[in-house]
Amino acid sequence: MKFAWIDLRTVAPQQREAVVDAAVHARLDGVLDHDDTVLATLPPTVRRITTGAADPDTADIRVVPVESEDDLDGVRALPVEQQQRLAAHVHVVDDRTLRLACAAAIALPWTVVKFRDPTKIPLEIVIAAADRSEGRLVCEAASVEEAGVIVDVLEKGSDGILFAPSHVTEVFELADVLGARTPELALTKLSVVSIKHIGLGDRVCVDTTSHFEKDEGILVGSFAHGFVLCASETHPLPYMPTRPFRVNAGALHSYVLGMDNRTNYLSELRSGSTVLAVAADGRTRRVAVGRAKLESRPLLAIDAVAEDGTPVSLTVQDDWHVRVLGPGGAVCNVTELKPGDQLLGHVATDRRHVGWPVGEFCVEQ
Repeated sequence: MKFAWIDLRTVAPQQREAVVDAAVHARLDGVLDHDDTVLATLPPTVRRITTGAADPDTADIRVVPVESEDDLDGVRALPVEQQQRLAAHVHVVDDRTLRLACAAAIALPWTVVKFRDPTKIPLEIVIAAADRSEGRLVCEAASVEEAGVIVDVLEKGSDGILFAPSHVTEVFELADVLGARTPELALTKLSVVSIKHIGLGDRVCVDTTSHFEKDEGILVGSFAHGFVLCASETHPLPYMPTRPFRVNAGALHSYVLGMDNRTNYLSELRSGSTVLAVAADGRTRRVAVGRAKLESRPLLAIDAVAEDGTPVSLTVQDDWHVRVLGPGGAVCNVTELKPGDQLLGHVATDRRHVGWPVGEFCVEQ
């Protein structure tokens, strides 16, 4: 679980109280300040971090500068219980300080790293070095946007973020960044009821900026309450190379499931949009759209029914190389489907208004 510490040291005096209240209400992990009297007012649910003396009555962790191997050796020589209450702070400006940050992250319970240069290569090196360490790595971020990048570096990211907000709203924005993890979805078996060739129409290929795994795809459907798991072009095809970043998703009117249980029409997707990659076991992750490609093609309507009787419909390009996934990640060519075949899908209980789930009366057919 990613966490954040709010750095109060550079927050404007008129903003400090509001920022502290926001950090508490957003359930962030800790607050850092040089004024221990402020830390003393924090509830026990918030970690108190100081740059001064680590009085156990007012602070949980003391941040100490580590600028040399001697400084690091001094911290490593302390008893473990004292190390647990110290966070080594390393400012990375060159190769020597980068190696120092790596050594601290490997050896110590807490390491706070600040990087002078905007490149994330040094952070990647520190994360890789500390991959098997039990310590926690905290990286300073200059903005909420940078914090979002930091937590995703090498698909692992820094354990924590140290951030000095310029306004109270940035505290809640940071909390949203940390909470932007995708939950697992309950997938259900769908039984094919009918297949129908419906003639020419417009379909959308979704090209993402990520590779799909063989058992991953995106959830697409003609109805907002039911989706079919459409496979990516990760699996070999006889007449063209694999394109593991692409899903031949369906007709332009179709819904696609995205973040926060929101849908978009396939026709709405643009470069920079996001969709939800879904695995056959229900695991999900956010993927960005690099391009949405709309072209006229013959279309095929697939009608199916979920185990609970919910009707599900999907319209796709009428071609053998378009595929959907079945139970266990089985790959099914859409033109070979027949009544009774099993697919994987997702049934939503809510209806939709401009993509958001709403509890209103709505019939789709």
